[in-house]
Amino acid sequence: MRRLFSETDLSPSRLVLPLFVRDGENVRNPVRSMPGVSQTSVDEMLRDVARAAEHQLGGVLLFGIPERKDAEGSGAWSEDGAVQRATRAIKREFPGIAVITDVCMCEYMEHGHCGVVIDGEVDNDATLELLARAAASHAAAGADIVAPSDMMDGRVAAIRARLDSDGFQSTAIMSYAAKHASAFYGPFRDAAESAPVFGDRRGYQMDPANAREAMREVQADLDEGADAIMVKPAGPCLDIIWRVREGTEHPVAAYQVSGEYAMIKAAAALGSIDEAAAMMESLTAIRRAGADIIVTYFAVEAALRLRG
Repeated sequence: MRRLFSETDLSPSRLVLPLFVRDGENVRNPVRSMPGVSQTSVDEMLRDVARAAEHQLGGVLLFGIPERKDAEGSGAWSEDGAVQRATRAIKREFPGIAVITDVCMCEYMEHGHCGVVIDGEVDNDATLELLARAAASHAAAGADIVAPSDMMDGRVAAIRARLDSDGFQSTAIMSYAAKHASAFYGPFRDAAESAPVFGDRRGYQMDPANAREAMREVQADLDEGADAIMVKPAGPCLDIIWRVREGTEHPVAAYQVSGEYAMIKAAAALGSIDEAAAMMESLTAIRRAGADIIVTYFAVEAALRLRG
């Protein structure tokens, strides 16, 4: 009866697994603050993608960790970069799984910010060309979707124009349109080695107090050519997910971020909660709020539960 009358469906095909890829071979470095999550070399990453494919996940989201960082983030568009090599390997071995690539500069910049820094400030316009160049390199490697997460104004238009001019008209853009300056990103910065060396990112990420601003950001990205919209973090922004779902016919994604994942893992380790139940309840709530796609580190574990 409960299954029959359930109003909210959750399936593995709606889940996307984030993966952190770096150079080398036979590399699997556990992330201390995120139990079960590791940085991997491409060969080890393919083992994780195999599990994602086996459990019929919708896709994977790739983050790159370069061996060397510099002032312009040149590793972001290197043909031999970790994301580019990982994308080519996945499309060769698992062509049926969608490859989404994160487009941002924070992992590649020596200062850890999401854009070019001039006189101690992130320069929005100077960053756009670099983001477009990185997105085009991902598309050339075979990415199905590029996902700009930097929160620079005008980046979707710049990326769309570059993709189209380079012949990648069919590469989709899933924009982090409502990305809030959240306390829940801490473990991710360990995983991606992307913590800023000075200041913080509040100047270009959104104030968590502002819902109307989130909708303006969403509309701006759609007007510039975004094919799908991302809301981040998911759990603290269920109301934003709902507003976006009600306000657009475009696909809506939500990112259950590292801190949300780590809190459930930590509470379960203390015996305070049932991990599996909390995992499924949190994902169901995100789906109930209106997310079509859920990016989550629980993707494989949740798929196992959903498939029985």
